[in-house]
Amino acid sequence: MPGVTAAHRTAPGLRSSARGRDVAVAVAVAVVQVGITLLAQRRQPEARSLDVAGVALLLVTAAALLGRRSRPAETLVVVWAATMTYVVADYPKGPVFLALVIAFVTAVIRGHRALAWATLGAGYVLAGWIAPLVADDGPWPDWTGAGALAAWLLVLGVGSELARVWLDRAAERAQARAEEARRRASDERLRIARELHDVLAHNISLINVRAGVALHLVDEAPDRIDPGQVRPALAAIKDASKEALGELRSVLDVLRRGEDGAAPLAPTAGLADLDGLAERTRGTGLDVRVEWQDGAGLAVPAGEVTRGLPTGVDLAAFRVAQEALTNVVRHAGATHATVRVRRTPDALEIRVDDDGLADAAAAPGAPPDGRRGAARSRSGGAADGHRRVGGGPPGGEDEGRGIAGMRERAEALGGTLDAGPRPGRGFRVRATFPLEEMP
Repeated sequence: MPGVTAAHRTAPGLRSSARGRDVAVAVAVAVVQVGITLLAQRRQPEARSLDVAGVALLLVTAAALLGRRSRPAETLVVVWAATMTYVVADYPKGPVFLALVIAFVTAVIRGHRALAWATLGAGYVLAGWIAPLVADDGPWPDWTGAGALAAWLLVLGVGSELARVWLDRAAERAQARAEEARRRASDERLRIARELHDVLAHNISLINVRAGVALHLVDEAPDRIDPGQVRPALAAIKDASKEALGELRSVLDVLRRGEDGAAPLAPTAGLADLDGLAERTRGTGLDVRVEWQDGAGLAVPAGEVTRGLPTGVDLAAFRVAQEALTNVVRHAGATHATVRVRRTPDALEIRVDDDGLADAAAAPGAPPDGRRGAARSRSGGAADGHRRVGGGPPGGEDEGRGIAGMRERAEALGGTLDAGPRPGRGFRVRATFPLEEMP
């Protein structure tokens, strides 16, 4: 039985202690069987005197229990044979079945049920019918004794089976808990990886674009550098790096909270930060507009849309917008992007549209040459930097962590995400998150 075997597999660090317990059990059984039987024989003058051979049989049954964990079937056979020899030889009665009971229960629990029940039946025949006939110390058959023995053996067998079932179910529950813990750990690692990717990819992309602009200016006119042109790029790099460090600290604070239960030191990102995200993205030369709408599509203040949003939806919607704008900056060659956030009583929709080349947005890892040219002309040579940060073979790492990562976020909350070319020109990312109906 696989479940039983797995449940009773001893860890290496516990083998010595288990061995010690087995020795203690064997010694205790030997003392009880020999000691009490020696006392009991005084009241059994008709029985054969407990000689060296009888003591040896009792000691053999106790010593055989040392192998009951590793070889339960062999242990049961040895103990059964020695015990039945003792009984048929008409030695004094006593707790001589103690070792046999332990060996029988162990064999049942370890999965050797057929052998165990076979020894139970054979033992009943020998102890209940043949032994009294050999001893010839009373009427035969003794129906009362045989019936009592049968009832006792039945209780032993049924009790052992119930113990086996209980242990099997306990092992299954323990395995289910372990698998659930592994699944949660895997989900948590995936969530952390997704957070770190979204936090770092966006801000590093902004840093990359602005650094490309600054380098372009230095390369074109190293002797006539205008601080007024370079300073905005450096300031944007400073702001983006500061923002990246802040969000990274927020993610790490969540990890610390998981360890010690303390509250995070920084607030979690959400749609309230969307305007700041758009402002930082505008520093790359991309014109970003944010629109907030109610269920009827009418413009409303941002607070009316974000108020009371579940934390998970709030964060996921922000990360979708962040990742979509990151892909636009890195790959789309667009000049305009619009982020629309629309809330209805039962759903939140966030949509990011750009006017770039749709085929490149669909494969972020490998923008076409025409798109690289558009990016280079707008950012002053920054496209090379884009390729260094986000480049790779088609269908590469960025694609798996971009659109696929956004889709995972949406589906984890019961939502959907669609991404594809817009009619005419550009690319669209649209995510919908279900909300509980609010009064």
